[in-house]
Amino acid sequence: MEIVSFDRVSKSYRMGEVDVTALSQVSLRISKGAFAALVGPSGSGKTTALNLIGCLDSPTTGEVVVAGQSVGRLNRRQGAQFRGKKLGFVFQDFNLLPVLTVFENVEYPLLMIRDMPKGDRHPAVEQVLEAVGMADQARKYPGQLSGGQKQRVAIARALVGNPELVLADEPTANLDSATAQRVMVLMKRMRDTFGTTFVFSTHDPRVMDQAEATFYLEDGRLLDTPPAYGEGRHA
Repeated sequence: MEIVSFDRVSKSYRMGEVDVTALSQVSLRISKGAFAALVGPSGSGKTTALNLIGCLDSPTTGEVVVAGQSVGRLNRRQGAQFRGKKLGFVFQDFNLLPVLTVFENVEYPLLMIRDMPKGDRHPAVEQVLEAVGMADQARKYPGQLSGGQKQRVAIARALVGNPELVLADEPTANLDSATAQRVMVLMKRMRDTFGTTFVFSTHDPRVMDQAEATFYLEDGRLLDTPPAYGEGRHA
C-alpha cells in the first residue's frame, strides 16, 4: 500500500525575473512502512520534495498524494490540520526550544495541535522518551545535551503524535559519523516499533546504506538509474 505518490510533479519558483525549476516531472511511489531516502547533492530538489509531502508547499503542476489525501489542494488551515494528524518532522538543526525542557519540547506538538488532555499527553511523552532512550534526561534543557541527544529528542517529538509518516530533512547533517550512524539505526528501530513510515533526505553516502528504498534526484529530476556513487532501490 502506498503512503506517498507523486504523479508528474513539477515545482517552480519565481526569483526576480527568472523562473527556477526545483522539481521537473517527478513520479514516484513510497510504500507504507518504508524506510526511504531522497538522495542527491544540494540543489537536487530533495528538500522541495519533502516540503511538498509535508504540506509546506504546493506543486506547480502534477499531483502529490499523502496517506490518501491530495495535499496540493489543501489550503493553509487544512494543511496544518493534516500535518498535525498524519505527519511528524525531524530537522537537521533539531529545532528544539531552548527555554523548554526535554519533556516539554516533546509535549509541545500535542499542546499546539492535538490539544490533548494532560492525562493523555504525559503518558504519550513518557512512552516516546523511553523508546529513544532519553527518559532519564526529561528535565534537562537542550543546552545541556549533546548533538546526538538533541536528535533523539527531535525524533521523540516527531513520534509523539503517533503519525503515519515522519519526514527527516538531512537528519545527520550536524552529527559526527558515529552519532549519525546511531541516529539512523534508532530511526529504523522506531519504524519497526511504531510502524511509522520514515522518509529522509540526505547527500551523505555514509547513511544511504541504511535506506531500504532510495530515490536519486539530480537537478530536479528523478534518475532512472542510480549515479556512480551508489546503488538504489525503489519502494
